[in-house]
Amino acid sequence: MRIDRHTFLRAACAALLAAAGAAPLMAQAAPVDDAVADLQRDWEVIRYQTASGEREKRFEALAAKAHKVSESFPGRSEPLVWEGIIVSSHAGEKGGLGALGLVKQAKALYEAAIQIDGNALEGSAYNSLGVLYYKVPGWPMAFGDKAKAGELLQKALSINPKGIDPNFFYGEYLVETKQPEKAAVYLERALQAPPRAGRQVADTGRREEARQLLDKIKEK
Repeated sequence: MRIDRHTFLRAACAALLAAAGAAPLMAQAAPVDDAVADLQRDWEVIRYQTASGEREKRFEALAAKAHKVSESFPGRSEPLVWEGIIVSSHAGEKGGLGALGLVKQAKALYEAAIQIDGNALEGSAYNSLGVLYYKVPGWPMAFGDKAKAGELLQKALSINPKGIDPNFFYGEYLVETKQPEKAAVYLERALQAPPRAGRQVADTGRREEARQLLDKIKEK
């Protein structure tokens, strides 16, 4: 079959334009992944390897760093998820009424991440937002809502059914909502979850939390 020269040139130009358009996205993928991995490592060190009296200030500093990462990669869900996780952790260390502003900030970050891509990081935004909904007080003080929490946590499980975090937090939620027998099933699944590459510190810490919660269930 003979191909017209002009047709061939048009096709070649289109292919070059498509490649040029894809190049920035391909180039951007590695830097954002590296930046998010860096935030993950810093969070793990603070959460699991830092004395409790030092965590609040260190999470505060890390939240500022995470915000810069989010600003550097607009339109990406992953940095927003991790900024939310870090801000949530800061709120947890701060405690009391002073933490409510941070909790609301984290909620907005998770919601923004879901708007971009709720499936990013295996549904972590749904999981983390669900945790907020069952941990914070309800109206009029805050937005806590056990039913909403259950919906979000189940959504996270549907995306990542074997993951350590969605199983652990759904188990914790079931304990909070007085369903210990059901909770034990998910906590056991968390213990059996496959290891995550580069997340050994977090996996070890989360498994220990799951064991402690299972022990509490068995004591009752």
